[in-house]
Amino acid sequence: MDNLTIFTEFLLMDVTASRELQVLQGVLFLVIYLGALTGNLVTVTVIVTDTRLHSPMYFFISNVALLDLGSISVIVPKAVVNSMTGRKTISLTECTAQFFLYTLFAEGEFALLVVMSYDRYVAICHPLHYGLIITPSLCSQAIAGSWASGLVYSAVHTGALFRLPFTKTNVIQQYFCDIPQILRISSSDVQFSEFILLVVCFYFFLACVIFIFISYIKIFSTLLQMHSMEARNKAISTCTPQLAILLLFLISGSVAALSPIANKPSVKNLLTAMFYTIVPPFVNPIIYCLRNREINASLQRMFNSLTEI
Repeated sequence: MDNLTIFTEFLLMDVTASRELQVLQGVLFLVIYLGALTGNLVTVTVIVTDTRLHSPMYFFISNVALLDLGSISVIVPKAVVNSMTGRKTISLTECTAQFFLYTLFAEGEFALLVVMSYDRYVAICHPLHYGLIITPSLCSQAIAGSWASGLVYSAVHTGALFRLPFTKTNVIQQYFCDIPQILRISSSDVQFSEFILLVVCFYFFLACVIFIFISYIKIFSTLLQMHSMEARNKAISTCTPQLAILLLFLISGSVAALSPIANKPSVKNLLTAMFYTIVPPFVNPIIYCLRNREINASLQRMFNSLTEI
């Protein structure tokens, strides 16, 4: 053990061969981050300030926006600074914090998407009982439960992955600290325990996905039976944005899980990571603004009031 080197700092991936490309990469990350920051903050602001949107569905949407804001803020600013300054390192403490927070926000968002699918199921399939079932108290408990599940999930995985020193290598072939790369450089004991955890989490995740899709199957079967075209279109306008965000989350998560663990830097590895870490927080506000009629109308009212000042 005395001959082993214990690493307390990691080298992050760098796919660019020149300083100019590093700066260009940093500018790209910065533009995407500012777009995601603006979109999610506008979504939260519109929902909070417009009393017409003070309903459970929009309460959940505002929390999704906050989770998106958190997940992208944990990763991108550090990547921007590293690209702009030419640095490639991240300390063990920073890596642990980044891993813990990103996992917390990602798992919290998935739990919230499960809650939102149930909310839409009750609203469309049992509209007369919606107010009795989806109460303010239940909404608060669902939000607290989503954040708590993210906290527990993140704490367990962070504790499992960072409980032993890193002695293999300190090179992370990614621009942030994600599970596959940390697992790659971990000891065999840590890899085994994390594999057991991932298997258990996979079955729990699969059960949640089945629940979500059963909910949406029942929702769309109910929509097809509606005779009023106006009611059907209104219901669809509230469901399709959530379904689109759910599919984006699942597709990006599948890309993250099924992609081979990179052993050397590559543009493909960079683009894959950008897809599942940066694209969802950037695209989600656009989906809500374009597909949800109430949020779209509220945005127009807000912009009209600002232009009149």
